[in-house]
Amino acid sequence: MLSPTFLAQLVCPVSKQALIYFPADRVLVCPASRLRYRIDEASGMPVMLAEEAERLSEAEIAQVIARARSLGLPIPT
Repeated sequence: MLSPTFLAQLVCPVSKQALIYFPADRVLVCPASRLRYRIDEASGMPVMLAEEAERLSEAEIAQVIARARSLGLPIPT
């Protein structure tokens, strides 16, 4: 699990915007750039490389935001 202090400093390398953290899925999602970044299982560190991120469609981002809301996760504005 990533610490709140660490998370507060993380931004998407593409958009420079805040991320949504899904601890159970071990991913960070940037709604602005529509990129999903994985968290490495071995090190527990996020892989913040745009070329390794998964690009999401607008529909997928809408689902991610809805899920984050339902889980009570902070959503960047």
